[in-house]
Amino acid sequence: MKKRLLWTSAIISSVLTASATTVGFIASNRLMYVKKKDEQLILERETTAKRYDEVWYVSVPKSEQWIESQNGYPIKAIFLEPHDTNRFVIICHGVTESKVNSFRFARMFERLGFNSVVYDHRRHGDSGGKTTSFGHFEKFDLKAVVEALKLHVGTDLFYGIHGESMGAATTLLYGGMEDTAEFYISDCAYSNIYEQVLHVMKTTTPLRTTLALRLAALFMKMRDGYSITTVSPRETIKNIESPVLFIHSVHDDFVLPKMSEELYALKQGPKELKLFAEGAHAQSFNKNPDEYEETVAAFLMSYGLLTPTQAATQQATISPQIK
Repeated sequence: MKKRLLWTSAIISSVLTASATTVGFIASNRLMYVKKKDEQLILERETTAKRYDEVWYVSVPKSEQWIESQNGYPIKAIFLEPHDTNRFVIICHGVTESKVNSFRFARMFERLGFNSVVYDHRRHGDSGGKTTSFGHFEKFDLKAVVEALKLHVGTDLFYGIHGESMGAATTLLYGGMEDTAEFYISDCAYSNIYEQVLHVMKTTTPLRTTLALRLAALFMKMRDGYSITTVSPRETIKNIESPVLFIHSVHDDFVLPKMSEELYALKQGPKELKLFAEGAHAQSFNKNPDEYEETVAAFLMSYGLLTPTQAATQQATISPQIK
């Protein structure tokens, strides 16, 4: 009888271990190899919506660069330089997207007197890298882009960083690691990726417990070498002294606006928060392009981050609306 119980216990233990291994492997795969959007469809979408202008892209002065990541793969970046200036903005796209999705912001910053750098995150677009880490490895890639821009421009570089969704989280993680930018714009960032994934699981799947996510986190630690629980902008935001503009849509049910509100509350020093009434996740610009640009311009003006010429131009634009 005792031997039978031992055998039964061993079989049950083996089955549970095998089941946990299967769940952990599948769940970690879903995160590490999150399904990306088709690059041609992204281009067609942005072109159809008139957010990407091929005539502009062909004519704008630019250079393509391959930047080596400290993680051991190349990052594809495009330096867009419509102005003769040392003022740049690095633009970080969201998960599943590509640098094509960043051109709309490059056009906006061009109107504000900035050149820009758009690039593909690891495992996206033309960049290398085998997995997506939701900001952990991406922040080091952003650091490599910053260093390349410094070499490109020189010691008088004046730059900011704009990020959307995962790109916003990456922006804040980088800023918390080394706060070297003059400003940051965080558009619909999550404050903690573990909590974000749990929210998505509970709202889009039948799963209502943390077991699958805890198993995924364990397997990601073993397979990709980092703990997903450390991907937490709320822990790094306190290290950022430069001005931060937080943007979110009140109707974002994917990354909840309370996450940007939390980050805003935790940020010490210069900061602003803008909640747009229109738009779902990562749609604040698409649904409110004029108001979005006015918000960014006002933020930059309020902290003296525009050139005198651009500030005067923006003031002239805003003043008639005030009257």
